[in-house]
Amino acid sequence: MNGPIYTPSGAAKEYGDYALNIYTGCPHRCWYCFAPGVLHRDKEEFYSHVEPRKNIIGKVKLQLEREDFSGKTVHLCFTCDPYPTGHDSAATREVIKLLKAAGAHVQILTKGDGSRDFDLLDAGDWYGITLDGGSIWSAPGAKWPSERRKAAKAAHEAGIKTWVSFEPVTDAESVLRLIENVSWWADKVKIGKLNYHPSDIDWADFGERAEELCQDLGLDYYIKESLRREMGGKT
Repeated sequence: MNGPIYTPSGAAKEYGDYALNIYTGCPHRCWYCFAPGVLHRDKEEFYSHVEPRKNIIGKVKLQLEREDFSGKTVHLCFTCDPYPTGHDSAATREVIKLLKAAGAHVQILTKGDGSRDFDLLDAGDWYGITLDGGSIWSAPGAKWPSERRKAAKAAHEAGIKTWVSFEPVTDAESVLRLIENVSWWADKVKIGKLNYHPSDIDWADFGERAEELCQDLGLDYYIKESLRREMGGKT
């Protein structure tokens, strides 16, 4: 595979078979963000320098002409957000157009607002939001959690599959309430622990309660491997 669309590895693999990062940084300023470390970037520079990667549209177009992604799902994005709040997201719209024209599906994950592109999506695509259970100051540059939920509900009403990433969980009790809150419109939830930062959450207890709640609600769910290990590896 030679191009910006790549096969993720490690924990990222649990989100999809293919992925694409459109922007150079992200303005959402999540305090737990892993991307600056992975990219060996200064945090402040990563938060403030947000623009489409150089010739990203042309590179995606070229890769889609060379490689067949028909029927495949491409995740947007891992090391950035496809809808960086306060910045032009026209590049995301162009990328989605190219992927859809090539017969691929998209799986969006955002703390912004992607509703402007719902007209490009269909029942084969996924629109997802991240909710960590923390206060609005967990990601002070992002759309408020209530605004994210509003956009996701609109996607659901438009016939687009919707999902919620509860990763990383920063407030266990809040996340349990949110799982119940989104259960009527979310087609799937993925739940993962806070990694690389100290936490006083009893992960085994939280994981078991979250799983039981999803089962009681009849909600399709996935427990990330790092949290599953805390639960004793039970499946």
